[in-house]
Amino acid sequence: MSVNGIHHVTAIAGDPQENVDFYAGILGLRLVKRTVNFDDPLTYHLYYGTEMGAPGTILTFFAWPNAFAGRAGSGQVNATALSVPKGSLGWWRERFESLRVTYDLPVKRFGEEVLPFRDPDGMQLELIAGDDGRPAWKGGPVPEEHAIRGVHSISAHEEGYEMTAHLLTETLLFTQAGQEGNRFRYQAGAGGAGSIIDVLCTPDGPRGRGGAGGVHHIAWRVPNDADQLAWRKTLVSAAMNVSPVLDRQYFHSIYFREPGGVLFEIATDEPGFATDEPKESLGESLKLPPWLEGAREQIEAGLEPVTLPQ
Repeated sequence: MSVNGIHHVTAIAGDPQENVDFYAGILGLRLVKRTVNFDDPLTYHLYYGTEMGAPGTILTFFAWPNAFAGRAGSGQVNATALSVPKGSLGWWRERFESLRVTYDLPVKRFGEEVLPFRDPDGMQLELIAGDDGRPAWKGGPVPEEHAIRGVHSISAHEEGYEMTAHLLTETLLFTQAGQEGNRFRYQAGAGGAGSIIDVLCTPDGPRGRGGAGGVHHIAWRVPNDADQLAWRKTLVSAAMNVSPVLDRQYFHSIYFREPGGVLFEIATDEPGFATDEPKESLGESLKLPPWLEGAREQIEAGLEPVTLPQ
């Protein structure tokens, strides 16, 4: 079996309140966890998703105020697509116009309608209208019939795609699902929304640069720790430089860079976001891992307060 699809996408933001206003307010996602970057505890790590933050629905952000802007280019994920029901793009265009969200005209890709738009930091996002049986969050400001179901796919730009394609198909056991021009589509498991990576071959494009508005890494999902350790062994055998297993409180993670330079993570579905607060109040207060609790006062003093939109 391949990995089971996308677990989450992590990006870099600037102002944390702008980030909350956009993703929880305009896009209608639920802020399921308000914590800090465990490697930089004076920085927020904000998690958005559907009601319980199910794997495959999660967008996360490291919020660094006054961060330099990133630059799209090769070696990066340059677009993150979110899944909405068929027939919803007209409603979303009206919402974007009324709320002054920058968007482009819809296009067709692999037979599906795609609406490109950007967040306040310039991050390239897309809405893709199609069949997606995952449930939406019913408690947000977006009507359920139009609400986001989760991550649909990501688009990674590569100077040359062949070595990345080999890793995806021969090591991670993805299947190639199509090609349109220089865009090569691969999918994990049974395929469909939440399982897709598009690799774009862009040999003449600039090299990407990390920063606000850029994706930091893409995480693929596995059910549990045992599967993750098996995948780590497989990746080491394939000459990947893989990190040790790291405890992210709500999942466990290993990291490695694919041949084109994109940072990949393999994350476990377990234990989830309800381990340290009730599901009814997810994301309402700052949660810290046990090893940072002793520094809570200092951490809270260094973070700009954020409030959820009404």
